[in-house]
Amino acid sequence: MDTVIIAILSFFGFIIAYNTYGRYLARRIFALSSDNVAPSVEVNDGVDYVPTRRSVVFGHHFTSIAGTGPIVGPAIAVFWGWLPALLWVLFGSVFIGAVHDLGSLVVSMRNRGQTIGDIAGRMISPRARILFLLILFFTLMVVMGIFGLVIAVIFSIYPQTVLAVWIAMPLAVIVGWLNYKHGASLAVPAIVALVILYGAIYFGAYHLPLSIPGVELFAGADATLTEGLRSSVVIWTLLLLVYCFIASILPVWTLLQPRDFINSNQLLLTLALLGGGLVAARPDLVAPALNTPPPDAPPILPFLFITIACGAISGFHCLVSSGTSSKQLRTERDAHAVGYGAMLVEGMLAVLVILACCAGLGMGVYETQNGVLAPVTDTAGAPLAGAAAWGHYYSGGWREMELASQVGAFVEGGANMMSAVGVPLAFGVGIVAVMVASFAATTLDTSTRLQRYVVQELAAATGVKALGNKYLATSVAVIAGGTIAMISGPSGPGSGGLILWPLFGATNQLLAGLAFLVVAFYLIRHSKPVWFLAVPLLLMVVLPAWAMGYQVLGWYEDGNGLLVGVGVAVMILQAWMVLEGALLWRRAKGVLPEPLPPLNQSVAVSEGPAA
Repeated sequence: MDTVIIAILSFFGFIIAYNTYGRYLARRIFALSSDNVAPSVEVNDGVDYVPTRRSVVFGHHFTSIAGTGPIVGPAIAVFWGWLPALLWVLFGSVFIGAVHDLGSLVVSMRNRGQTIGDIAGRMISPRARILFLLILFFTLMVVMGIFGLVIAVIFSIYPQTVLAVWIAMPLAVIVGWLNYKHGASLAVPAIVALVILYGAIYFGAYHLPLSIPGVELFAGADATLTEGLRSSVVIWTLLLLVYCFIASILPVWTLLQPRDFINSNQLLLTLALLGGGLVAARPDLVAPALNTPPPDAPPILPFLFITIACGAISGFHCLVSSGTSSKQLRTERDAHAVGYGAMLVEGMLAVLVILACCAGLGMGVYETQNGVLAPVTDTAGAPLAGAAAWGHYYSGGWREMELASQVGAFVEGGANMMSAVGVPLAFGVGIVAVMVASFAATTLDTSTRLQRYVVQELAAATGVKALGNKYLATSVAVIAGGTIAMISGPSGPGSGGLILWPLFGATNQLLAGLAFLVVAFYLIRHSKPVWFLAVPLLLMVVLPAWAMGYQVLGWYEDGNGLLVGVGVAVMILQAWMVLEGALLWRRAKGVLPEPLPPLNQSVAVSEGPAA
């Protein structure tokens, strides 16, 4: 099938879905209205609750939910063939993922910006609140550990990205300061920042790739420990966690909003370059529509729906919707564009990732030799191209697939397509790799902020007042994520975090099912229709539980007690919460939850201008 036709049909399909099904949900089901006071206006503390323009919140929301999810997931899932991956992205994002994100955002906005876990306590039961918050804590702990490693791996593989990713931080602070303190529009400073960012990408690609030489941090320590601590991946991870602590306690207008706005512009430009390259090159699909996987691969059902998370649906999105975005939208009507629309843009990104891995990759694969990109050749010395180029990444067994390889498949395939519109290959690799690293960094520090909220809500639910302190709660969040990242694995400290990666996929999708349950209870308590949630709720409860059960059996046979224990614990928590909901379902219809307590009048209200 022609790749350009696939891209065009997907693009217009998402536009139609946004203006039909999305508009129906926004107007008919959730009845979004500008007359309802948004939490950002009601609370407006100048730190977490800040009334903000839709375009800025859209940038934050999209870059936070995207991360590397819509890139790594589809890049792995095409292992089963491009057709099932494409169909799940298209239909999943329209009818399940975007519905999940919109529902979580609206329910949070109507509950003073509370997280979906806190809302579960009022919509279902107090026990459900604690169960949900525990699942959220574990999920975010793994997200922080893994995404920190993802960025560190990208820095190590593509040192040309380091300068641009780090220079984006002070640029964002300057843009935020101009906007919030001086009332300047974000548009012009953000465009200037984007130009500087691309200059840094070019300079990093051709003149200043940066890498950290391994250093021994503890003299006289165990040999395995010092080998791991000498790893640049470990050092980058530790530096990123320090950054996360600082970024997550700053007011959202200081770094989070302007950085995400710059990143969203970066994404739009990258998508334009990828789309233009696709039209100009018209690469053929070199991957099979349906691939027969090797015996060691998990079955396509249910694992396709677990592997492709953010590109179709992801439970992590309910945390962003209810954790940060709901506290920034200045009017309820904007939830349609941010909640439903951002998911469709992410779906389009996932489509382009599939095409880059299954078509763009066929234009050639490369490796760095003495600082210069050189084509990978076959045994006869000819550059790999076509199906052989795709097979270079996907012809091995499932266990041979690595994070670096799948990220590389998209980076190189995307750079190949950009080269068709005149972007030099080395510069194209830098552009795509910086986008991936920037998105992962956004998800990482947003996850730290969200984990702080979860720790504080757990403290309130259990009466541990000390953990209600912002700095202590953030410290707990960073230490927990760092502990996961530093678990010792085959290559020493820092490699063991990936041992828990299989748990993330299933747990993340289980979280989506539980979020659907909370949204469903909100609707039935307010006598709203819930028919449109029936299939998404069923799928996101059954498929992840099926996958988790399959994995637990495999881990038990392998003697991996850690994964078995954590997997069983998560399944018990999920089953318990679903049971809580089932017992209350009939009695909840039309029964409104207890009203929220009045605002603490001592909360300082910001006098700064709206962002």
